[in-house]
Amino acid sequence: MNDRAIDPATETFVAHRNLLFTVAYEMLGSAADAEDVLQETWLRWVKVDLAQVRDQRAYLVRITTRQSLNRLRTMKRRKEAYIGSWLPEPLLTTPDVADDDELAESMSIALMLVLETLSPTERAVFVLREAFDVSYDEISAAVGKSPAAVRQIAHRARLHVDARRPREVVPPGQTRAALASMQHALETGDLQGLLDVLAPDVVLVADGGGVKQAALRPVTGAEKVVRMVVGGLGKNESALTCEPTVVNGNPALVVRLDGELDGIMAVRVEGARITGLYYVRNPEKLTRVESETSLTLR
Repeated sequence: MNDRAIDPATETFVAHRNLLFTVAYEMLGSAADAEDVLQETWLRWVKVDLAQVRDQRAYLVRITTRQSLNRLRTMKRRKEAYIGSWLPEPLLTTPDVADDDELAESMSIALMLVLETLSPTERAVFVLREAFDVSYDEISAAVGKSPAAVRQIAHRARLHVDARRPREVVPPGQTRAALASMQHALETGDLQGLLDVLAPDVVLVADGGGVKQAALRPVTGAEKVVRMVVGGLGKNESALTCEPTVVNGNPALVVRLDGELDGIMAVRVEGARITGLYYVRNPEKLTRVESETSLTLR
């Protein structure tokens, strides 16, 4: 039996891996890119003299942030060439994510879509400060700005996000109820039932990535959204099934056509009605919805 101990660098990295993945994913909205960032973080971490590191967790977060910022800038070019609307990659999450209100809110598709409107540095500062409660001094070291500049960036980013994020935090039960109504309407072809659960000014954002059919731009208005959804999914109602799931710590629906995974439907609910409908159909973004991903803010 091999009793050889794990080396300290590996042990520390493994201990904080879920945190580092969460940092990278929230900054990038892509699990594949977050995994690449973790690989780059590891390659840099094993070259560090641990005797010179006072706070290993903070140091790892700093490396991950820098690598995520580099990746964000290259992703910007990819997104500019992306066909249609871009949505974050949905993750099937472990139950503890849904139980953590702060984590579930910060990981919601709706909020992560708002983060897409920030600059890379603003996003990094906002994520580290608001989600992970990293000190201004540590953020300063991670993004290469003075603490005073980081405070200004954090304030500006917070105002920007607050103006666009959901106006109220809805209990998961209310979201599940809205999704149950939508599921029933979709599976039975009840157009009026679908209209009833949608807010009049609901916005549909669909991501097909040029691989699956999807609206190229957001669709606004309940009647237009119903026509778009029914037109895309209602052609073969008997083959359409939905099942409740939890992605990014929030209730969602897995949509299947002829038993095959078609997409993940996440929602934003306000006043018991759906105001935002986010449908990810791009197959490249559906690889993380069959097995659970562990996320953590700590």
